[in-house]
Amino acid sequence: MKEKARILEKEGIARTLVRVAHEILEKNKGTKGLCLVGIRSRGAFLAKRLCDCIESIEHVRVAVGILDITLYRDDLTLLAAQPQVHKTEIDFDITDQHLILVDDVLYTGRTVRAALDALIDFGRPKAIQLAVLVDRGHRELPIRADFVGKNIPTACNETVEVRLEEVDGKDEVVIVEKNG
Repeated sequence: MKEKARILEKEGIARTLVRVAHEILEKNKGTKGLCLVGIRSRGAFLAKRLCDCIESIEHVRVAVGILDITLYRDDLTLLAAQPQVHKTEIDFDITDQHLILVDDVLYTGRTVRAALDALIDFGRPKAIQLAVLVDRGHRELPIRADFVGKNIPTACNETVEVRLEEVDGKDEVVIVEKNG
């Protein structure tokens, strides 16, 4: 795989998250009843960063959880013979909350569908809104993000890689071209 383009770097990601935090606060009229749940793994780190942005704006810390969707995926048998299941960490009641589901890249919509199925096992939120750092198009399901950091049109032979300091040692978003 070959890196085709660098779309965002550390400062761009930070600015994008501040903007998305403002959009979330505006749409939800503040922090009352607001909580964030990040899809493991990079969505979880982005949710924590959004929480920090919201706290710096409103001086209120909203609840943040981490959702593992491994067992809810429709391609589970294609992933591995023994898929790696991680812990879901939602230590607050999501019932009647305005829940912001956070992920790094929105592509086919299948990850979000799995996350919606998983969330319902934890309660019935008043509303679920989707925030993504990157929307790259190519939807297979009728799912759209409420909050998008950056729309990046891509070809089918490309992938969008979100690299975060917590996992990858640096913050950047790049388009990578698949070989062949």
